[in-house]
Amino acid sequence: MARINIDGAQNVEVSIKIPCEKTPLEQLEIMEAYTKAHQESKDEDKAVRELNCLKTIFPRLFRSIEENDLIAGRLDFLPIGFGSVTSIGGVGHYCVFHKLRAFKDTLEDEELKKRVDVLYDYWQDNDVKSIYCQDVLNDTTTGRFIDCKYPFMATARLSGMMLDYKKLVRLGVNGLIDLIEKNESNTFMEACLKTMYLFKDVIRRQIELVKDAIEKTQDVQRLKDLHLMKEDLVYILDHKPATFHQALQLFWLYALCAGCINYGRMDIVLGPYLKHDIDTGLIDEDEAYRYVKSLWTMIENRRTTVNGRIIVGGKGRENVEAADLFCKIALRVCKDTRYVEPQFTLRFDHTTPDYIMDMAYECIASGATYPTLYNDEVNVPAVMYGMRVDEKIAEQYIPFGCGEFVIQGKSVGTPNTLLNLVKIMQLALNEGYDPMDHVYKAGPVKVDSIESFDTFDKFYDQYKALLDYYFDLSVYAQKHSYEVMNQEVSFLFTSILMDDCLARQKALLDGGVEILGGTNETYGNINASDALYAIKTLVYDQKKYTIKELNEAALHNYVGYEKLRKEILALPKYGNDIEDVDEMANDLYEYVAKNIRQRGIDEGMGYYLIVISNNQTNTDWGHQTDASLDGRLKGMYMNPANNPQGGAAKSGPTAVLNSLARFDAKYHGGSVQNIKFTPRMMHEDKEKVKLLFKTYFDKGGCQLMVTVVDHGVLEDAQKHPENYPDLIVRVAGYSAVFVNLTKDVQEELLSRTLYD
Repeated sequence: MARINIDGAQNVEVSIKIPCEKTPLEQLEIMEAYTKAHQESKDEDKAVRELNCLKTIFPRLFRSIEENDLIAGRLDFLPIGFGSVTSIGGVGHYCVFHKLRAFKDTLEDEELKKRVDVLYDYWQDNDVKSIYCQDVLNDTTTGRFIDCKYPFMATARLSGMMLDYKKLVRLGVNGLIDLIEKNESNTFMEACLKTMYLFKDVIRRQIELVKDAIEKTQDVQRLKDLHLMKEDLVYILDHKPATFHQALQLFWLYALCAGCINYGRMDIVLGPYLKHDIDTGLIDEDEAYRYVKSLWTMIENRRTTVNGRIIVGGKGRENVEAADLFCKIALRVCKDTRYVEPQFTLRFDHTTPDYIMDMAYECIASGATYPTLYNDEVNVPAVMYGMRVDEKIAEQYIPFGCGEFVIQGKSVGTPNTLLNLVKIMQLALNEGYDPMDHVYKAGPVKVDSIESFDTFDKFYDQYKALLDYYFDLSVYAQKHSYEVMNQEVSFLFTSILMDDCLARQKALLDGGVEILGGTNETYGNINASDALYAIKTLVYDQKKYTIKELNEAALHNYVGYEKLRKEILALPKYGNDIEDVDEMANDLYEYVAKNIRQRGIDEGMGYYLIVISNNQTNTDWGHQTDASLDGRLKGMYMNPANNPQGGAAKSGPTAVLNSLARFDAKYHGGSVQNIKFTPRMMHEDKEKVKLLFKTYFDKGGCQLMVTVVDHGVLEDAQKHPENYPDLIVRVAGYSAVFVNLTKDVQEELLSRTLYD
């Protein structure tokens, strides 16, 4: 079998990474040491091999304390190493091949370049993602993320891991060591124990780095901050944290070592320490603000694009007063910093204090794009059904990335599969062939001639048969990603803080985690449903055209068929609160969501749910997708997530939110709702907008993300990017600096209706 090439971009990057602090030679030596450890441990248990590799990068990859840091912990990332996600490397033992080649190009010495070539060749066969791709990818149906010529993309990653940091701060390092030692021992448990001693080495290294920083400054306030940092690092080395600063420091270092780039319900973890310190006079709210702001800066500096989730608020919090105190300070920090990350998220319900909701509104109105809003009155019952868990567990749901849900400390839910619903429909219209490249992509499905569809139901059934085939590919690819990752690694740092790996004495994906789930990202949902509506209306209800005539128009990109396209565009579209249009969208949504979920259950997964998201993949995939029967042109961006196609929503914000609220949240594992308002509307019509939001959430709206921008600003930013270095917009499940986005993504954002 020919080798599948996975060299190339593995994810969308819109944030410029901070350059590595190490010299090129030092970077090469670290990568060689890691590779040697992996190679020499080939015959060892996967946990032993992982530990041996981790010892070559920790604590060596940690970098110097920077001038304004109030907690220690900055980490360099290399093209070879250990991780969970492609945003900061890769999954398990990884090699990011195109970045390794770019690193090679920085070298002048030919002997050094040859040493890089040796590494490149070795990891071709040993990179975890590469191993997975050889099993799953092919030339027709299944491409790697982000190769958009396929109807289906699959990847190996461990996204969205939200660890039980409450356990970490409650027990401390020595407490975790004691917990590991109390359980029965095996190779995995012995590796976990040694991992915690390696973590102690990481803390000791931070102490040395802080001492270096102390020697370089004479500023009185800075010395005070650094001495506190050193004292607290020394304390948490052997004691569980007793203060807010100590708990914050311990959590942050562990998250870095685990490679986790989402952090979860920090109000639950840190709130009690914060309240205690303020109540006892150890710190005041201004000092707490400084610490939280430092955390925000640390997260922003990791530059993970679509991650960095910190969640506050909502159901399932024991010490609500303490949690709300953290929430209040975090809202202040969010409004003041206006960073792209962290993806600050507010969960709320009917008990959320008015002052919290008002602060959230003001933060959004300021243009920060945060917090994103999640409605617990809808989402908790939805998670109970979708993930098949009780209410207490469902209350610990966490959104991450582009909107997917996991249960903090209890579930894996990484989205390792992606479907293009528009491209799959085009297979139904063209006897299994993709009109974009004329390759047959229907697998074993018998696709009838277009003339045979004498009723709408016959066409819809053909489309559903192709969807079913791709659902089968999806569930296999999702499960196999876990099998390959588990074959290669134990995810030791992650396993230690996930229920119930230590009690079961098993690694995360080896039967250790309590709930093994997953999510399938779907794209073009609304383009597809609007196309179905157009086919039903023009062909089968009005009988104005044959389905072949519609398809011919699309195949010609509507050139010569402008009148027909105008008719299609004039038809009612999703997003305008029109019942039969929205019902078509809902029918397709429920078919996709229910069938994917059932396949996951049938295959023994705790849950397997769709997430209606986009991470600019709607634009990238649109480039490789032919014209569609909703009037969208060849190569044009597809609709973003659960939202209408750009320009289709013409009936105002109430109508679009009514359409969005029709989807029953219990069938998906996260859905993204984006909307744009002008600053005038957010400030002058503040009470009207708040009532609009409340009505939407009361009607079943599960989530909302708001961009606030004035008329003409985005257009001017395209022409004069130098004048808008800090203009933040909501892309999908993540925010970005507008001028850092590619022009095609900017155009998709401009197409979205701006309400004033």
